[in-house]
Amino acid sequence: MGVAPALASGWDPDAPARMEVRSLNAYFGGVRAVKDVSLAVPERSVTAIIGPSGCGKSTFLRTLNRMHETISLARVSGEVLLDGNDIYAPSVDPVSVRRHVGMVFQRPTAFPTMSIRGNVAAGLSVLRAAGEKVDEEDRVEEALRRAALWDEVKDRLEESALGLSGGQQQRLCIARALAMEPTVLLLDEPTSALDPISTEKVEDLVDQLRHEITVVIVTHNMQQAARISDYTAFFYKGRIVEFGPTDQIFTNPSRKQTEDYITGRFG
Repeated sequence: MGVAPALASGWDPDAPARMEVRSLNAYFGGVRAVKDVSLAVPERSVTAIIGPSGCGKSTFLRTLNRMHETISLARVSGEVLLDGNDIYAPSVDPVSVRRHVGMVFQRPTAFPTMSIRGNVAAGLSVLRAAGEKVDEEDRVEEALRRAALWDEVKDRLEESALGLSGGQQQRLCIARALAMEPTVLLLDEPTSALDPISTEKVEDLVDQLRHEITVVIVTHNMQQAARISDYTAFFYKGRIVEFGPTDQIFTNPSRKQTEDYITGRFG
C-alpha cells in the first residue's frame, strides 16, 4: 500500500520533488517495519511524519540517508531518489549520501571530548577527503548562524560542548549537520527532550530553514506538526495511511483513521 490515488489529490503535481520514495520496504531481519511506502518530498519545504509509537516513522526516516543499513540484519528494498538518483544504487557511497542528506537525532549527540567549534567542524574532514576546499572558520560561523546559535556561543567556541544547555546542544547538532551544506535535513523528534522555550527556538529554526533546504521531521506532537510543516504523512503499522498538505490533513483528512488519530481517539 503506497500513496493511494485518492490521497494524491492533496499533492501539488507542479511542486518539484527533492526526494522520491518508491515501493520502499525496510526490514529488521525477517520483520518488515516499513511496508511498500511511496512518497514524494517537495524541495524547500517541511514534511512532518506522524503516527503512533512503533509505526515505522523513525525507521522510514533512517532509510532516507542509508542510516537504516548500519543496524545489524537491517536491509531495504525499493528506491529512494535524491534529485532523480537512487541512493541505494550499487555504485553510490553511503557516506556521500549522508553528506547531502543530514540527520539530527532525538537526543542531542554533542561529542563530549570536543569543543563547540570541533563539534560543528567534525564532518568537514569528509569534504576535504573528497577534494573540496573548506574554510573551517567560515563554515563553522555560517553553520552556527544558520542554527541561530552564533550569538550565544561566539565567545565560547573553544569550550566544551557539554557546557551548553540541552536546547543549545540540539541546535549545535543541527549546526553540525548544516556545516556539511546538505540539501535535505532529517530531524527525528528533535524537541522531545527539550523544554518549551528550547522547543520554540528549534521550531523557529525549522521555519527559517524551509526557505533554504528540504526538511523531513518525525514528531509525536500533533500541534508541532500543524505549526511547522507544509506537508504531513500519517503512518500506521509501517504504511502510509494518508499524505497531503498539512492544512488538509488536520482539517479535512480523507481517511477516518487519520481523523481518529489526529483527534486522539487512538495512538
